[in-house]
Amino acid sequence: MSNIQCHLFKCKKLILKLSIVIPTLNEAQNIGKLLDRLHENSDSDEVEIIVADGGSSDGTPQIASSKGAKVVSSERGRAVQMNAGAAAATSEILYFVHADTLPPPNFMSHIRQALEQNFQLGCFRFQFDSDKWLLKINSFFTRFDRPWCRGGDQTLFVTKAVFDEFDGYRNDFLIMEEYDFLERVRQKYSFKIMADDVLVSARKYEKNTWLQVQIANFSVFRMYRKGVPQAELAAYYKRALKV
Repeated sequence: MSNIQCHLFKCKKLILKLSIVIPTLNEAQNIGKLLDRLHENSDSDEVEIIVADGGSSDGTPQIASSKGAKVVSSERGRAVQMNAGAAAATSEILYFVHADTLPPPNFMSHIRQALEQNFQLGCFRFQFDSDKWLLKINSFFTRFDRPWCRGGDQTLFVTKAVFDEFDGYRNDFLIMEEYDFLERVRQKYSFKIMADDVLVSARKYEKNTWLQVQIANFSVFRMYRKGVPQAELAAYYKRALKV
């Protein structure tokens, strides 16, 4: 059992306190729904919710604040924003959630169970908020432990100690920051794919064709593996897709 887990155990039962970090940029249409989901499925003494905003102009910070979230202003960039949120966290467990993603109602119990099994980090599988069969195929593969099956949309929990040990996300990453972080951490720590689904917005597929998204994702993954600079990766992705 890790030192972190020893601190969290009392009478052999895990007392879980999460700092939920949500990076946002103009997410007024989604942030309220996500915060309601989190509040409905956790107690106020179990979680602190931190919205790390990158300069929204649509009222996202105001909505988040009105629903009880701690709002942290940050430079724009998901990696930078998530690091800023983590720096403001007071809990020993971090849980990163994208604004257009809804965790399963029992997310707390899943994370607690993973920690009890001595996993230091993990994610959920996902489903899209769409009935299109091609997206159901995409969702099916998120149960497998392969790098190309992972992504930030699946949410990520990680102990604060492990996050700090690896210096969090790389601030110079404009894209693929989750892949880089997992590659580094998984060389030392075990990873859990939890047997439940987050609900992910299909808006990217609504603005582009399924094939366009698959080609863009595959291409940027290959470019990342080849060491193409971040600026080129981000520029390619922006050209390839409407986001």
